[in-house]
Order: sequence, then structure tokens, then C-alpha cells
Amino acid sequence: MKLSIFHTTRYHYSAPLRHTVQMLHLWPTSGPWQTVDFWAIKAPATVHGRLDGFGNQIHQFSLAVPANAAPVLSAEVEANGIVHTHGVSLVTDLPHMPHPAVYLRSTPMSEAHPRLAAWAQQVLGAQTAAQPATPDSALALAVAVGEQVRYRKGSTDVETTALEAFDWGLGVCQDQAHVLVAVCRSLGWPARYVSGYFYAADEPDLASHAWADVCVWMWPRGSGSAWT
Repeated sequence: MKLSIFHTTRYHYSAPLRHTVQMLHLWPTSGPWQTVDFWAIKAPATVHGRLDGFGNQIHQFSLAVPANAAPVLSAEVEANGIVHTHGVSLVTDLPHMPHPAVYLRSTPMSEAHPRLAAWAQQVLGAQTAAQPATPDSALALAVAVGEQVRYRKGSTDVETTALEAFDWGLGVCQDQAHVLVAVCRSLGWPARYVSGYFYAADEPDLASHAWADVCVWMWPRGSGSAWT
């Protein structure tokens, strides 16, 4: 699929802006699953790009407003470009990428928890949950998370943790992704949060979307791992 993307982030300030430093995660990466034909970022100040430790293209800018300048009460950051997706469901990371074990580390929004591990064992069966993830077990867990955390706009916010969304049984795509990542890490399965864009013909106003990548073992066992 060919996606033409235009993303605008608008900031409105309750007091005049004097200084801001921002890090932007708004640049997609070409790989086996997609090809970036064109991409550009526009910000209120000069943007500087670099690769982070996970292989993501990130950008930073710093804006200082002189005391004698007109008050700044709003700002915009724009990202736009064209991306071809290839529909690949299983991806092997490039050699320079971090080892999958890095994605077993807990993060504030997706912390591993014994209750999440116990729930996953009930969903999959204790024996399956104790094994490395396979495409089938990862997808089964993803379906179960979608049933446990029903999609409802406005039910959570950006500070909602995976365990909170799991207990409330409600959330949006970022919560469902956080929960799946946390559940997988609770089982000892490496998993990571992914953000990006998708197309849906019945959605008049598309926003960014969230997924979870789960590291699965390709069988026969010992033949390596990939992300699904």
C-alpha cells in the first residue's frame, strides 16, 4: 500500500513561550516491511537528526524566544512524506540492532507483573506460556488482550499504565499495545512498542496508531528468532 502522510502537532501555551527543547520521533525507517520514498520535518527551529540506540531516526530542536520578541502562545511541528508498505508480518532485525533480550527490560508504561503472567497462563495454558513465543501463541495472546481491553476513546490518557488499562478493561490502541508488551515481558518474551500510521477508509480523521512487536522463535527450534 502507498501511504501519503501529513502529520501536524499543535502546541498551545497558557503563558508566553520563552524556551523549549524537543525530541521528535516522527521519522519512519525503511526496511523489509516498508520503503520510505520521501520524508520531511518542519519545526519552529533548526532540526538536527541522529540514530538512537534502537536504530530509530530521531530529531531534536531548541527554540529560544528573545525577551523583546512578540509573545509566542502556540507552535506547530509538521511531518509529511510517502511510504510504501510491503505487508510483511515476520521481520528479522538487521545485525546492528539491539539483541531481543533488551526488550525484556521493564519500562514505566509496560511493566511486567505476576498478575499479567498468571492471566496469560490461563489464556494460553501454563505449558505453552512457559515456552518461547511462536507466531501462533503471540497472535492468540494479542486477540485475548483485545478482548480484555476493549477499545473506547477517551477512557484513558497518555499517563495510563498497562496494568491500569488491564484492570479497567478499557483503553485505546496505545493501551492495548502497552498491555500486550507488558504481558509478553511478564512471560519472559521480548516485546516492544511500535507507533506509526495506518489507513482505514471509514475513518474521516486518522491519527497515529500503536502496535506491539513480539519476538518469536522460528521452528524448528534453534533456527533463530523474528518479530511479529
